[in-house]
Amino acid sequence: MAEDRLLKVRSLLDEVRAEGRTSLTAPEGKVIADAYGIAVPGEELAADVERAVACAARFDGPVVMKIVSPDISHKTDAGGVKVGVEGAADVRAAFRQIVGNARAYAPQARIDGVLVQELLPGGPASQEVIVGAVTDPTFGKVVAFGLGGVLVEVLKDVTFRLAPVDADEAASMLDSIRAADVLRGVRGAPPVDRRAVAEQISRVSQLVTDFPEIAEVDLNPVIATPHGAVAADIRIILSEGAPKARRTYTRAEMLASMHRLMRPRSVAVIGASNEPGKIGNSVMRNLIDGGFSGEIHPVNPRADDILGRKAYKSVTDVPGEVDVAVFAIPAKFVASALEEVGRKGVPNAVLIPSGFAETGEHALQDEIVAMGERHGVRLLGPNIYGYYSTWQDLCATFCTPYDVKGPVALTSQSGGIGMAILGFARSTKTGVSAIVGLGNKSDLDEDDLLTWFAQDPHTECIAMHLEDLKDGRAFVEAARATVPKKPVVVLKAGRTAAGAKAAGSHTGALAGDDAVYDDILRQAGVIRAPGLNEMLEYARALPVLPTPKGDDIVIITGAGGSGVLLSDAVTDNGLRLMNIPDDLDAAFKAFIPPFGAAGNPVDITGGEPPSTYEATIRLGLEDPRIHALVLGYWHTIVTPPMVFAELTARAVAEFRARGVEKPVVASLAGDVEVEEACQYLFERGVVAYPYTTEKPVAALGAKYRWARAAGLLGGRPMR
Repeated sequence: MAEDRLLKVRSLLDEVRAEGRTSLTAPEGKVIADAYGIAVPGEELAADVERAVACAARFDGPVVMKIVSPDISHKTDAGGVKVGVEGAADVRAAFRQIVGNARAYAPQARIDGVLVQELLPGGPASQEVIVGAVTDPTFGKVVAFGLGGVLVEVLKDVTFRLAPVDADEAASMLDSIRAADVLRGVRGAPPVDRRAVAEQISRVSQLVTDFPEIAEVDLNPVIATPHGAVAADIRIILSEGAPKARRTYTRAEMLASMHRLMRPRSVAVIGASNEPGKIGNSVMRNLIDGGFSGEIHPVNPRADDILGRKAYKSVTDVPGEVDVAVFAIPAKFVASALEEVGRKGVPNAVLIPSGFAETGEHALQDEIVAMGERHGVRLLGPNIYGYYSTWQDLCATFCTPYDVKGPVALTSQSGGIGMAILGFARSTKTGVSAIVGLGNKSDLDEDDLLTWFAQDPHTECIAMHLEDLKDGRAFVEAARATVPKKPVVVLKAGRTAAGAKAAGSHTGALAGDDAVYDDILRQAGVIRAPGLNEMLEYARALPVLPTPKGDDIVIITGAGGSGVLLSDAVTDNGLRLMNIPDDLDAAFKAFIPPFGAAGNPVDITGGEPPSTYEATIRLGLEDPRIHALVLGYWHTIVTPPMVFAELTARAVAEFRARGVEKPVVASLAGDVEVEEACQYLFERGVVAYPYTTEKPVAALGAKYRWARAAGLLGGRPMR
């Protein structure tokens, strides 16, 4: 049966291609719909007026009439659609008007006839939705679902997933739009048949997976009722050419090259220099001064000695194996030097120079990529600041050194963002396992780095700034393999990008770059940061916070105003305030003054001594029904900032020593002393921020999002 289906569709698509067309007619679309079980209404093609009358008579009730022409893609724009036509006289009139409108709209168009289609039921028991698929330039085949009909372009309430989707993923799409409640039934209206809608999504996704040459599919509207879901119109567009194939690598191949890049024993600097101010001099000084224990080989045909190291005329003269060649020469010399690197058998080239695709020199970049593939050299860059591998004391960059070892791996596509990352890490004393520039991503990119960091014992959290993805599917595959082990935070720049390239259908028009990125990054389980500071703060905070074991959060605050703002932040981040049971409420009340307030938030009031803060925090840590604490501190002389910080850190440490680990975040309001208190808390496992109620709860929300994506907190584990 499946083979018959594939043969039938393949034959039809070949015929369309042979005619030089990219758009299928409605009857052709029905052939494909029937083959894939996509529910569509009954219909017949009428070549003349009397045939149209006879066709309409076979349907019980009014009909829809549509022009059928391989040369008219947008039937409505051509005046080629009439809805609710009933009776022989009206059918004749509609037929003549539709054909006349079409001839006026496109005089040279071939007209096959008029489609007479059963009119689907409307009214309060039905909802119009859109089901479609589009070929995204980054992610390939993507399936879409949202509100349909005339609302689709106004509300743009659409969600996307990578195709194909299974039954569970298709069903999840119904709950992912803002108007999800409409489908469940509101104001007395019955819910739609969710299974039938999900089946339409699954079948469309399978269709475009089976036939990659189908660029777009549009079912709009799909009439969803309590008894089924039927596509009133199906539009299918073929691609104009096959996408360029990208070289791919196995996981083993990625790890082999990344191991020698991130843990090298020998590094050659091509373009090393004795002259201060030169990039080659800066790279050499950073490698030497940073304490790299491996071999450092300067390469410069015009020098015998560089910074006390023997210099070589060519990398081919360097004795023994070389793991990494760092290029610090102008772009025009890179290709010839890369040829020597390839002959030497060096597995990695770190290309610092600019002057490639980012300046329009695509041919030059293509040349070095082809050369790298030919010799088996993986390329990092070009147009980068280099990279840091702190646990190897490796600083292969011309920028300022950084040697604070820690659990956070940071990557950036932009050099400027890379230096912002460096400054943030230094300012906040964030320990890093690596900082890597990606630049033009001619070869090595995010999926290579994710594959490495996923198994790197020094890395507990990965944060990535990216402007684009070369291969969205490879990234998703790598992210899905990484997220169950450790969080991945992504800052995707360019939220206002123009949109998908095709846009020949409603689905294509709605598939703006950021809309697709947003849903598919979520589908991959990564945490998307709204801005640079958030990305860095999430990366800093996530390794500090224990994984929550449940959803019930309690706020303990010394200021009622902070409590209200913290409550808002909890809701804004998709978290849940605990509905405190009576016995726990009474237990909190025992520690706070009569004019305080239990419940949630627990308001101990601002004039309380340290003992009140400590007693309520300890109660929050001790009760197993509470899964996370959000603390709001108000600076007073009665309880100074460092006193609050010390008692909080002490209580958290004692409970962790007893095996009780809960995420605790804190917002400190007060004079400048709260800054030192926050740093003290951060260093001791409490994520704390001064002057803000939003940041600590956002960090907590990021931890919860990761825990759900990893399947640790009732979420759906990554596949």
